[in-house]
Parts: sequence; structure tokens; C-alpha cells
Amino acid sequence: MVTRPAASPIPSESPLPLREGARGRGLHASACEESLSSAASGSARLAPWSAQAETTPSPYPPPAGGGGTQKEAAEELRQRAWNAASTVVDPEIPVLTIADLGILRDVAVHDGRVEVAITPTYSGCPAMSMIGLEIELALEQAGIAGARVRTVLSPAWTTAWMTAEGRRKLAEYGVVPPQEGGGRRALFGEDTLPCPRCGSVHTERLSEFGSTSCKALWRCTDCREPFDYFKCH
Repeated sequence: MVTRPAASPIPSESPLPLREGARGRGLHASACEESLSSAASGSARLAPWSAQAETTPSPYPPPAGGGGTQKEAAEELRQRAWNAASTVVDPEIPVLTIADLGILRDVAVHDGRVEVAITPTYSGCPAMSMIGLEIELALEQAGIAGARVRTVLSPAWTTAWMTAEGRRKLAEYGVVPPQEGGGRRALFGEDTLPCPRCGSVHTERLSEFGSTSCKALWRCTDCREPFDYFKCH
């Protein structure tokens, strides 16, 4: 028969030192109090840093989408569209752009979509369809897709919308630009135009309509050369 050794007696007092006030409540309660005390003191030490974090501005910019940012983006898009559309030339007078002629009236942005307004030199101008297609192509090449081109008939186009640069290009091209004060007097043959080739003022009108409806056909009686006159509207 095997005999087991007797168990060692448990001392009446714990050899672990306990803080004053902890005896009778147990080690667990004392440890909890110390943990809570340490957390409270740690929070007090971190409080100033938290306050500083609240007042320190963020180094990152705010997200896009504010009112000012949207307006700036729309204006930048509008300017890009205008620059692209203004490079389109008139198919009947290729030395002139639609901006030189004053055909390009407005470029606007509505809900992120570009809208271009053009006005023909006269109602029913056959070049407007081609100009509209060329505008859409120029915008697509500039990275602007889905643009809308609309024709505006009122107010009617006038030669006063033609730029000084456009008038200079016309003269160099051999077409007499619109003359100030011209128009009604020219219908009765009372106007005199300088010949774009020799400069003579001895000229005569051959036809009210030249190579296009917006031009008249004239001839110099000195050098005998015919030339076009861009009629005043």
C-alpha cells in the first residue's frame, strides 16, 4: 500500500505585501483602483496635446468641390473651348477665323457641358454647317467632348463685328474689307473702292454678288484686274 506525503500547511498570513486599505478587499480591487488612477493621470497628461491637435491646421488641402473651385474650373473650361473654337477658319475665306469675322459669338459652360453660339453672316449661309462640324472637331481635339453648337440669328451679324486683324488679313488676301459708311451708297454705284492690287481709285462694280453672296465683284479700270469687295452689312 502506497502512502502519500502529508500536504504542507497553508500559512495563516499571506507572504505578499498588501497596500494599506487593500486588505479585506482583495488584490483584484486594489489593482483596478491603480489602473483607473494611472488612466486618469495619463489622460491629464495627454489633454494639452489633444487641445493642440484641435487647433493645429491640417497640412492637407480641403477636398475639391467648393463653389469657388467649381467656378474656376468652369471658367478654365470655357477659355479652353473658346481658344479651340477660335482657330476654326471660314471655309469661304480661309485666311479668316470665325473669331476674326465675329461669327463666334459666345462660349458658355452649363452643368459641365460646353455650348458654342455662332451667328451666320447672313441667314441661310451654306458655310454654317461646315463651320459647326469644324468647331466640334476642334473641341474634341482639345479634349472637350460632347459640346453643343447652336446658331443665333438675333441680333443679326454685321460687319462691325469684324476685328481689325480680320480686316487686315482680308486686304492682304486681295479682298477689299468693308468700308465705313458703305452699304446703301454701294447699291447705287456711288462708292469708290481702292484697287487692292495697284491702289488706284478708278474702279467700277461689275456685279453685286461675287464669289460668295457676302462679296461683290469689282474691277480696276487702270490695271484691269477684277477683285472682290466684302460688302458692308
